[in-house]
Amino acid sequence: MYHPYPSTGQSAGLLRPAAPAPVRTAVRLMYAGAAVSTVPLLLALASIGDANAYHLRWNGHALTAAQISAWRPLIIASAIAGGLVVPAVWLWMARANGRGRNWARILSTVLFGLATVDLPAAFGAPIHFEVGVEAPGLIFALTWLVGLVAVWLLWRPASSAFFKPRGVPQERL
Repeated sequence: MYHPYPSTGQSAGLLRPAAPAPVRTAVRLMYAGAAVSTVPLLLALASIGDANAYHLRWNGHALTAAQISAWRPLIIASAIAGGLVVPAVWLWMARANGRGRNWARILSTVLFGLATVDLPAAFGAPIHFEVGVEAPGLIFALTWLVGLVAVWLLWRPASSAFFKPRGVPQERL
C-alpha cells in the first residue's frame, strides 16, 4: 500500500480539510492587522530625533523636555519592543489559525477581549504627534475592528469543523 508521507505516522484519512472561506478571510485580516500595527512603530521611529514631536504624561503629569531626554533610551527601546511584539503576535495567530489550531482560535479571542478592555484608553494614548492626530488611538481602533471581524469569522459555524481536533470522529446525527 502506498503512503504519500510515511514518515508522518498519520494515515491519509486523518488529514485536516482545507480551510473554509471564513477562516481564510480571517487569516488575511490578521495579516492586515499585522501590517497596520507596524504604523505606530514607524511613526515613533520617525520622531525619535525630535523630543518636541511627542508629549508624554506619567501619573497625570506632563514630562519636561529634560525628563524626556533622560528617558530617551527607555522610550526608544519600549517603542521598538512594543512595535515588534504586536505584529509578531498577529502573524503568529494568523499562521496558527490558518493551520486549524483550536488553541489559536481561543487565544485570538482572549487577546481580542483584552484589546476590547483597553480600547477606551487607546484614545487617551500618552503619545501625541505634531500632526495633531492621536495616531496610536486611531490605529488601535482600526486594528481592533480588524480583530473583531477576524474573531467573528473564526467562530462562524462554517469554521467549527476546521478547528476540530484531528483523529476525533465526527458525531453522527
